[in-house]
Amino acid sequence: MRRTRILTAVLALAAGLLSGAPTALAAGPPAPKLAADTYTWKNARIDGGGFVPGIVFNRSEKNLAYARTDIGGAYRWQESSKTWTPLLDSVGWEDWGHTGVVSIASDSVDPNRVYAAVGTYTNSWDPKNGAVMRSADRGASWQKANLPFKLGGNMPGRGMGERLAVDPNRNSVLYLGAPSGKGLWRSTDSGAGWSQVANFPNVGNYAQDPSDTSGYASDNQGIVWVTFDESTGTAGSATRTIYVGVADKDNAVYRSTDAGATWQRLAGQPTGHLAHKGVLDAKNGYLYLAYSDKGGPYDGGKGRLWRYATGTGTWTDISPVAEADTFYGFSGLTVDRRKPGTVMATAYSAWWPDTQIFRSTDSGATWSKAWDYTSYPNRENRYTMDVSSSPWLTWGANPQPPEQTPKLGWMTEALEIDPFNSDRMMYGTGATVYGTENLTNWDSGGKFAIRPMVQGLEETAVNDLASPPSGAPLLSALGDIGGFRHTDLTKVPSMMFTQPNFTTTTSLDFAESNPNTVVRTGNLDSGPHIAFSTDNGANWFAGTDPSGVSGGGTVASAADGTRFVWSPEGAGVHHTTGFGTAWQASAGIPAGAIVESDRVDAKTFYGFKSGKFYVSTDGGATFKESPASGLPGGDSVRFKALPGGKGDVWLAGGAADGAYGLWHSTDGGASFTKLSNVEQADTVGFGKAAPGASYQTLYTSAKIGGVRGVFRSTDKGASWTRINDDAQQWGWTGAAITGDPRVYGRVYVSTNGRGVLYGDSSGGGTTDPGPGPDPTPTGACEVTYKITSQWSGGFQADVRLTNTGTRPWTGWSLAWTFTDGQKLTQAWNAEAAQSGSAVTAKNVAWNANVAAGSSVSFGFTASRSDANAKPGAFKLGEQTCAVA
Repeated sequence: MRRTRILTAVLALAAGLLSGAPTALAAGPPAPKLAADTYTWKNARIDGGGFVPGIVFNRSEKNLAYARTDIGGAYRWQESSKTWTPLLDSVGWEDWGHTGVVSIASDSVDPNRVYAAVGTYTNSWDPKNGAVMRSADRGASWQKANLPFKLGGNMPGRGMGERLAVDPNRNSVLYLGAPSGKGLWRSTDSGAGWSQVANFPNVGNYAQDPSDTSGYASDNQGIVWVTFDESTGTAGSATRTIYVGVADKDNAVYRSTDAGATWQRLAGQPTGHLAHKGVLDAKNGYLYLAYSDKGGPYDGGKGRLWRYATGTGTWTDISPVAEADTFYGFSGLTVDRRKPGTVMATAYSAWWPDTQIFRSTDSGATWSKAWDYTSYPNRENRYTMDVSSSPWLTWGANPQPPEQTPKLGWMTEALEIDPFNSDRMMYGTGATVYGTENLTNWDSGGKFAIRPMVQGLEETAVNDLASPPSGAPLLSALGDIGGFRHTDLTKVPSMMFTQPNFTTTTSLDFAESNPNTVVRTGNLDSGPHIAFSTDNGANWFAGTDPSGVSGGGTVASAADGTRFVWSPEGAGVHHTTGFGTAWQASAGIPAGAIVESDRVDAKTFYGFKSGKFYVSTDGGATFKESPASGLPGGDSVRFKALPGGKGDVWLAGGAADGAYGLWHSTDGGASFTKLSNVEQADTVGFGKAAPGASYQTLYTSAKIGGVRGVFRSTDKGASWTRINDDAQQWGWTGAAITGDPRVYGRVYVSTNGRGVLYGDSSGGGTTDPGPGPDPTPTGACEVTYKITSQWSGGFQADVRLTNTGTRPWTGWSLAWTFTDGQKLTQAWNAEAAQSGSAVTAKNVAWNANVAAGSSVSFGFTASRSDANAKPGAFKLGEQTCAVA
């Protein structure tokens, strides 16, 4: 289940990126000054959706935790809201690979400092080397140290770790384990500079599949974790004992007892497995190790748990089951810092019937399981699961025992007990972060409660987007979890697309004049690759594949929904009338072409392949090659026809070594004109026209005026406004973009690992009917303003607003003034804006209504100078609030 993760989609994306990757251009005339608009960006909520291979708690500050993802950046936990805050959205187009995080480290000496080792692939798919990002403000801003080798946040073995570690006694010293035979690296200046540890004796030798010619599975997984024994150092002096894990089944663990001057293979260690994790309990003098016969995160058939006594050198096999009874490897591994001797581990590769979590309270002498059989196939769980906040985690499944839904998880390589709270534990899966806050119920015979702890962490790869003129505002085609119908962007949908449930949806479309008719195509191990809906994507039924289909490809619906054209993988372009029960081959168009429909003429369809544009005027039965020339030569192209404009087609794409940009046709593709003011473009979409404009608003992910970004045009491409900024770039955004036909200024942007972002202009979008005035509730109010955390240059605050009047509020807007130059950086549970020293926080959709006597809370982070005085007064509209 979900073994492919995002790999198929990512490989396709990587191929497109490599063919169209931006490169430095020769110096030319000064770039024109670009207009810019301030946008508010949010995720269309899905909550999770991808693999979380690492969770790290800070060992010296309560409630400070980080999570890393394989392609979607890093996140910091916000205790006040129980949400995650993204930290690497500033990664730009050219550095897209730096959204893959292979390791993260939080400094226990200075909790403001955090480090991330970034890079997505070690083979040719990622053209750039890896880097170590360092932050002195908990990830609010970063500096980068480029490395002379690549890192693999989305490579095999990415769940092992952590590869990056900060010396707990001398925090200017860090170690990094490298893949690809590059060895062990060290920094002595807080991550600014790095050099190889020349005398480290083993660079690793394990590869998942040495015969893989792509370099993906054949790469040496290298040095996989670093662990310090903090008891062997004093504050300000380098820790003397360091353990290092190596991807070598015969020589997995090394140790230095002289602060890294010399290294030795740990004597007497077990062989035949890879040490995924090494976790040290310095109080009891035990190094715990989780072993698997494979590197993970998908594979692993045998595993062991071992305990090494650091004082005596004694090795003890503490595995909870006999090796003959394992069909999985061990990886997730943690100790309870409050209760020495409590250890937990996961069977990360137990795909069926479920993953397993093991717990010991006597240093591994005895174990209990999160679930066990009563009489097969029936099982008893020590836990309860509540996924009501992310209901799609059931996958709409109805499995037979011993399988259950929702599952406890899969690919469970991240497992951490909060070092300050024995009752809190979090673990990552292939789809979410789960956690509990009453873990010790396990020990007393009760049940502990598991629920998603993932809000704010959005990790889906987006292949296609659609915003129909009626019905749901957003339909999405996603890697790994299919896609969703969002009726409310602020809420998690109840279920992904099902019947059939594609592992990856590759393309979707709706009938422009009948938006209830929707079609999607995708990948499925066995079963149909196309599905239809007649109720705007709420319910689906499967179509029938033509012979030879092996993948989803692209699909287009006629403007009126009476016919469809499909270009699947493994077969040529086909067309049908009705809902895909009798497909016929289309003539005149090559296999693998991208297909789209005219949004007015129900019999007109378009195609593109290898620099050639194709047109059908008979419902897709036959296509003719257009005489248009000068189009991009490769297949890294997206094009769309304008709703309401027959024959009005926009085409984006290309490569840096050839034609690259944005083209427009007004004659149904017979000819195209290249826009001279767009240097590069990769997507194109349409949204509601600006007030007073007669042509729909254009959106694109492009390079214009020498700047890479997301752009909007309200004048048919004559001028462009950048609507994102350097802090909001999200790596690669080249798969899809669409405006909203009902809300001027709203745009939906695809990412490769950060989900669907939607933006609204602070200048004010309009929708029908138009929005009313800002909420101005009347009656008494009270404000509690609390600074919950403060660090050099920044702070976090929580605000509670109480309705002390006698009437309910149906919206609220709270204003105050900062007196010491504080500047907002992020906010949650409110829409916050700042102009000069004046700050305004308004309700979001779900917390607008506040009954008399009730309260609403929100929070924010901000920068500061040395002074940080609390605001002295707050206003709710024109009403002055009491300050508690």
